[in-house]
Amino acid sequence: MKLAIFASGSGSNAEAIVRYLHDNQPEKGIRVACVITNKADAYVLDRAKRLGIPALYLTSDQLKSQETLLPILREYGVSHIVLAGYLALIPKFLLEAFPQRIVNIHPALLPKYGGKGMYGMHVHETVKAAGESETGITIHVIDEEYDRGTTLFQAHTKVSPEDTPEEIAQKVHVLEHRYFPEVIACWVLGDPQPEL
Repeated sequence: MKLAIFASGSGSNAEAIVRYLHDNQPEKGIRVACVITNKADAYVLDRAKRLGIPALYLTSDQLKSQETLLPILREYGVSHIVLAGYLALIPKFLLEAFPQRIVNIHPALLPKYGGKGMYGMHVHETVKAAGESETGITIHVIDEEYDRGTTLFQAHTKVSPEDTPEEIAQKVHVLEHRYFPEVIACWVLGDPQPEL
């Protein structure tokens, strides 16, 4: 089974996934076939190169084009898509081509703090402003709306009144790197999700 990782930024989650699958799952036959980004200067391109993973920058128009994107995914033999900090809505044709086979991670406990514009530090700033005592991650199979779909897994972390949005982000990153790769492997294989 071959994964395509879609990412828009630094790619720390993408790297964690590649390393986890290489170290823990080689006998299961899951690997990352390619990385795709919608940002020409995304650091994920450098990470992928260092890890020996093919990486492609595609324009917004290319990513919205069935005639462009689907042949690329077929060329790499992609069976599942992982959204790891990918900041664009997935087009309907891709949902239809990969039904129930596109997974996303969100840096909050959905259904709270989801939807258009709720990504990265925007989420952590909103969690801080709301005075929440906890936050976390939600890993979910996507549908046609931002941050909806079937939840596979959630993990929680405490938030103290003294925490800055940056400190909240660090706590959430720890959860992302700890759980996202394992949850992906379980999802692809149809295994039970990890115990908290």
